Amino acid sequence: MTKMIAVCAALALFAGCFYEPVPAYKELPEGAHVYLGGRGLVSLDGVKDALAAGPAIVYLNLDRNALATLPPEIPSLTGLKWLRLNENKLSALPPLSQLSQLRRIYLRGNRFTSVPEALKELPALTDIELSENPISEVPQWLAEKQGLKNLSFNRTALKRLPEDLSAWRSLASLQLGDLSLPKEEMARIRAALPSTAIVF
Repeated sequence: MTKMIAVCAALALFAGCFYEPVPAYKELPEGAHVYLGGRGLVSLDGVKDALAAGPAIVYLNLDRNALATLPPEIPSLTGLKWLRLNENKLSALPPLSQLSQLRRIYLRGNRFTSVPEALKELPALTDIELSENPISEVPQWLAEKQGLKNLSFNRTALKRLPEDLSAWRSLASLQLGDLSLPKEEMARIRAALPSTAIVF
């Protein structure tokens, strides 16, 4: 963790530093910010009052809970731009097409064995955090997804990225720390993304 914080400090000019500094939420537009992290939640049944602002909620933090499935209330929060679900027990996501404004989603430290297909439906998405999940492959649809700015796959099971990375040339940062990538693969990725800050 200390190493990653140091890396993020060095990359502070990039908005995609996933261990973001405390004031990073201030980048969000005006709207309701809801903090429900670290409460041991398995559902949102007991905290529904916190979601009373509904579509006015732009930031929702559910980090460090015990969610095994995505609460059904979340897809109805159509104004969401930033969703934090780090360190839960998620292994899949339901369809999220209603979250058409979502820009950032944080899924570090869950149980995903593959990149959730639900992310394919999110047209405004720029930042995806999937570190510390047993993911072994980047699907072709993600390699072709336009508009991405920051991706993180630290401490996953990736050993290779897709052949064609041309859609990722607009990435500001790509985090691939603590992976078993061959030197040849790292060199190929650097050559394919010359303007991207890459962390191996």
